[in-house]
Amino acid sequence: MCFIVVQRLPGDVAYRIAAGRYGYDLVDADAAAGVREELGLDRPAWQQLLGWLGDLGRLDLGRSLVTHQPVLSEVGYFLIGTLQLAAVALLLAVVIGCPLGTAAALRPGGVVDRLTDLWVALVRALPAFLLGLILIVVLSVHLRLLPSAGHGGSTTIVLPALTLALGLSGLIARVARDAVVETRQSDHVRFAHTKGLTDRLVLLRHVARNAAAVLVPYLGVQAVVLVEGVVVVEALFSWQGLGHALVHAVFWRDIPVLQATALVLALLVVAVNTLVDLTVLWLDPRPRRQEAMS
Repeated sequence: MCFIVVQRLPGDVAYRIAAGRYGYDLVDADAAAGVREELGLDRPAWQQLLGWLGDLGRLDLGRSLVTHQPVLSEVGYFLIGTLQLAAVALLLAVVIGCPLGTAAALRPGGVVDRLTDLWVALVRALPAFLLGLILIVVLSVHLRLLPSAGHGGSTTIVLPALTLALGLSGLIARVARDAVVETRQSDHVRFAHTKGLTDRLVLLRHVARNAAAVLVPYLGVQAVVLVEGVVVVEALFSWQGLGHALVHAVFWRDIPVLQATALVLALLVVAVNTLVDLTVLWLDPRPRRQEAMS
């Protein structure tokens, strides 16, 4: 589908690739013709696609049509950037959202619960680009605590990760709150109280693990969303990740990079879903025991 979409985009593919190589000021019809002949772009589209699939069968992703670098090394570099950003953002969201949701669940309808509702509404109402701009103005321009953009430094990841984490923390707080409330109303938690266990021990031993079994699948979905949907944030903060690579590959018609990026994103979805299933099975072994008994 990615290949077909790129083929249907308006404009001359060879001219776009030549512009990516040499710059728009140095591109003319002869340069575009040279690129078209070099890369075989005058062949039918189905032959180009079959050629790429044949290379993929040999585990060869080819070379970038613009930079001539191996696609595997380029996509690997951008993949590391996306995984770093997604991991830090997810960790910050959990650190903010889980304690807030747990505190709200201890007294449903109380002050903390209402403040949590307000926080959820606020962070979800702000688009990611607007929240990012607010953080840049406050933390970078006025307070001068963090760099406004860049990639590679230890502090450059803070603002884009915080932008993603704040929006996600509201949803995590709401899911955690509902999971804790439901778990505290279960029979085994009430039985734990009748044994004389303190509220703190009941929360740590019985409520947290059962609530985590509900929260982990949701975190897995959000991890996939973070990996695949950070294009705007990466562009805003000049963070070099898969979203950055995907946008530039579409713009320059760099089909091998585009195809490889889409393939890596699909494999990430499978990997994250598998990891989530294994984690939930470890947290809540009851489905496995029921299957063994049947």
